Amino acid sequence: MGLLSAIWADILTYAYPAVFNIYFAAVSLPIGFGLALLCALGRNSRNTVVRQLCSAYVYAFRGSPLFIQFFLFYSIALALNPIWFRPMGITWLMTNPLFIGPLALVMNTTAYTAEILYGALRTVPRGELEAARAYGMSPLQVFRTVTWPNMIRVAWPAYTNEVVFLFHATALVYFTLPVIGNQKDILSKAKELFERDYNAFLHLSVAALWFLTISMVIFFIFGLAYERMMRHMPGDRTRARPRLRFGPKYIR
Repeated sequence: MGLLSAIWADILTYAYPAVFNIYFAAVSLPIGFGLALLCALGRNSRNTVVRQLCSAYVYAFRGSPLFIQFFLFYSIALALNPIWFRPMGITWLMTNPLFIGPLALVMNTTAYTAEILYGALRTVPRGELEAARAYGMSPLQVFRTVTWPNMIRVAWPAYTNEVVFLFHATALVYFTLPVIGNQKDILSKAKELFERDYNAFLHLSVAALWFLTISMVIFFIFGLAYERMMRHMPGDRTRARPRLRFGPKYIR
């Protein structure tokens, strides 16, 4: 009973820190997705300058570790603080992890999501695009009725993985940036509990359980969305939600 009580107490202890991880992901994902869509369209543009700039951005952020990107953004904020931020009175915002954390995550997920959307954009059937243009649709109508539905259906499974990876990456925010006040996410809270009694197995296991649980919720929600997108397809192709099955094999 003592062990179960300790595990339950740990689970409750991580409830408030988990809010910060969810906050970082919830703020970063919609902004990053919108920018990624623009970047993917830019990579597919006929304008050489736009295409090269978007490609360079994707290459730079996909080619460098997120860990270093956090340090880079924080260093830039500290360098600009006495020049811009302090005279404007916004030092409390520009050097706060609640701002820099989502900023770095947005820039990172924009690059990865743009690559996913660009790959899906290249799979849109040319025949459907030509048929839509021949029907007299405007470029916006072609994108809304032909390009977007085809692209998002192809990209959604890979984008779901990117969402989970981004949520896991929120553990790096307070690992690289200073902890202000009571701002502690799951990983920093686990570190605090470990330094109290050195019970790494208990605290890290419960922290991993929190990440696993929230990840399963993400898979479930995005699986429902994918089933909605693919509702016109027959049978098993729409089954994207994870299903737990118990089927032991006692004899190989």
